Order: sequence, then C-alpha cells, then structure tokens
Amino acid sequence: MKNRLLHIGFGNMVVSDRIVSIIHPNSAPIKRLKDEARSQGRLIDATEGRKTRAIIITDSNHVILSAIQPETVSLRFEGEEDDREGE
Repeated sequence: MKNRLLHIGFGNMVVSDRIVSIIHPNSAPIKRLKDEARSQGRLIDATEGRKTRAIIITDSNHVILSAIQPETVSLRFEGEEDDREGE
C-alpha cells in the first residue's frame, strides 16, 4: 500500500491516510486543544510564520497547523480520494 501525501502549504506534506479531521482554529475548545498539544510536544507548526487557518488532527493525536483554508485542504484531500478510485 502506497502512502499518499497531502500538500498543506509551503511545501509541507502530510500522509493523508493518517488524517482524522481538518478544522477551523477559531473556537475556544480548538485553541485549548492546540495549547495542550504544544505543551505535550504533539504540535507541528507548518504555517511558516503566517496566520493559522486550518488545524489538522492525525490518528497519532498530533495537531498540525496550516496557513491554508480548511476548504482548500479538504478539496485537495477529496481530489486525492477521486484519484485512488481510478486505480
């Protein structure tokens, strides 16, 4: 089984099979989740110093920050799923 990479901005990639959710960073519970992940060493900042626009949660409970919109990440993810159906 080949791992597929999902582009999350600025040349950063995530193994798409590991993604559990792609969410907006605006709510208080999500901010707490991000702070908790930072304190536990599970936070990966892929924003290159820009504003966090999407938070990606993985099956290993890592929290990944991305500077691109969740809708864009989702479209890339869905496009990748469509590509797999043709195999």
